[in-house]
Amino acid sequence: MSPGKTTPPWPSLYNPGLEILHIEHRPPTQKGAEYLYSASDIFRFTLYWNLIFYTPLFLVCGLYAFWNYSFPPSPRPSQHPPFQDTLYPLTPLSSALTSRTPGNTPLTTYKKNERRSRLAFALLVLLTFMTLSVAGAVIGAAVLGFVAMGLFRAGNFNMSTWIPFLLAVIQVFVGLLSVWPSIIEII
Repeated sequence: MSPGKTTPPWPSLYNPGLEILHIEHRPPTQKGAEYLYSASDIFRFTLYWNLIFYTPLFLVCGLYAFWNYSFPPSPRPSQHPPFQDTLYPLTPLSSALTSRTPGNTPLTTYKKNERRSRLAFALLVLLTFMTLSVAGAVIGAAVLGFVAMGLFRAGNFNMSTWIPFLLAVIQVFVGLLSVWPSIIEII
């Protein structure tokens, strides 16, 4: 960090109009604005914003998966009878073809897993979601923060404290957009 350039406290968000409105013939740093100069500060700010925006979405999805795994929906009988086409009536098979003798009955006994219950698996799913959310936030903050730092240094610009905030918002929106094709297939 250069002398005279101090690290602002997190989050240090200010009126963005200082940077956008009426900036002709003004110095590159505006009075009342906060700037980041160190790579570690940029990473830290981006990580905090990523954890704030990214982790709750994973928590909601993880809780939904936890709830569905812990308490699976019971199959409900259909309220409408199955569609019957009168042009092609189905004839039942003879009972000789469908009956089973005691010797050829398949054994379909399900063993209960003594070591893990449904709740344990649900907790593992929730823990996996939370671990992946923190890992995604850290990796996203590292990539976005250091790429943005490189771009700002290459252009000799001053990085506003709003940039890590916007990078985190963009990462969350891109993550939500990547879910869209999966949702369309499910629907």
